[in-house]
Amino acid sequence: MIPHPTLDLAGLGMDEGAHLLVARTVAGLPPGAELEVTGRSPALAVHVAAWGRARGHRVWRVEGEHPTRCRIEVGAAERGRWTGARRAGGPGVEGIVGEPDPTWGLAARGALVEAGEVGDVPPGLFDLRSRDVVWADIVPRLYAQAAASQWDPATAIDWGAAADGPGGQVPDDIEGAVVQIMTYLVENEQAALVIPARLLGRIHPHFREVVALLAVQVADEARHVEVFSRRAASRGQPLGTSSAGGRMSLSTLLREPDFALASFLLSVLGEGTFLSLLGFLDRHAPDPVTRQVCRLARQDEARHVAFGVAHLERHAERQPELRGRLRAAVERRHDSLAHTAGLNQDVLDSLVVLAAGEWTPEAVGAGFRAVQRLQAEMDEGRRHRLERIGFTAAESAEISGLHTRNFM
Repeated sequence: MIPHPTLDLAGLGMDEGAHLLVARTVAGLPPGAELEVTGRSPALAVHVAAWGRARGHRVWRVEGEHPTRCRIEVGAAERGRWTGARRAGGPGVEGIVGEPDPTWGLAARGALVEAGEVGDVPPGLFDLRSRDVVWADIVPRLYAQAAASQWDPATAIDWGAAADGPGGQVPDDIEGAVVQIMTYLVENEQAALVIPARLLGRIHPHFREVVALLAVQVADEARHVEVFSRRAASRGQPLGTSSAGGRMSLSTLLREPDFALASFLLSVLGEGTFLSLLGFLDRHAPDPVTRQVCRLARQDEARHVAFGVAHLERHAERQPELRGRLRAAVERRHDSLAHTAGLNQDVLDSLVVLAAGEWTPEAVGAGFRAVQRLQAEMDEGRRHRLERIGFTAAESAEISGLHTRNFM
């Protein structure tokens, strides 16, 4: 006869950690096997019996034995609080499910989740919980790039060169154009900060890579606000103007609650257009600091646009009707802004002055034509991104033409 395995707990009670030793030993036994547990703890028999019943094991005491001797017959499956528990997908990207259970709450992806109410997570908090809505296969790679590309405004930019251009100090009137443009950029980047900040708290933690990417995006925008503000104030000039039309244009972005539509309007159209603007400022910057802040911000914005395009491309492939909703969102925004003046004239004039670089008719004319080319480049970029999402060339041209004149 094969003897039963025996576990001697000595004087350790089940309420003092002995349950860990019993559970570890039982886990290594097949269903139907028996384990003898011995020990000197006075309440050992009672506690072992309660522990076993809660987990679906049969337990009885061997009478007349001292020290206490109990026998556990291993059940086919554990019961108790883990009855009905299931895995929250798998830990890696391949373990992402299409629509995570809202009761998983803040459980780590891949964890064994106890059945029951979500507890301290308010119902409906994570309303963005469809893989088709929030996910893109490029997300893990974009997050890795974003984490590796973070830069410190204090060290990445040579702030000591703020007052000087290639030929010496930047003239006051050119500096005024820079300040106006920086003022405009701060206003727009503050909108680009608030929108993902509001959205990331709605995304189910199961899609942790998307949450992490948007969190870095918020940090990116906060950094952009800092460096554009600092560049604007670097020579002591007062900040430029903020037009009512520009603020109204941005407010339409803030009022959009739908994740796909907000991402489309902000990242695909707005920030996509800003890639062209920041490239223009890099080319025509009168000083190295302006060039540095625009170049670094553009690198960040390119990631934001890449995520917006990739996740909407995926979403539209699975739900073609999304394209109709995207188009309708652009049309609604266009109609609501039809009575506004569009881009702040001070900003437009400052772009011309910056591209001109000097006050001669020939230079101003060249600057004006450069801004016209910029607007054509913006339109071309929007069309390309719209076609990536699945719009036809004709549809892309029409939708791009409806984009707000405020650029963002």
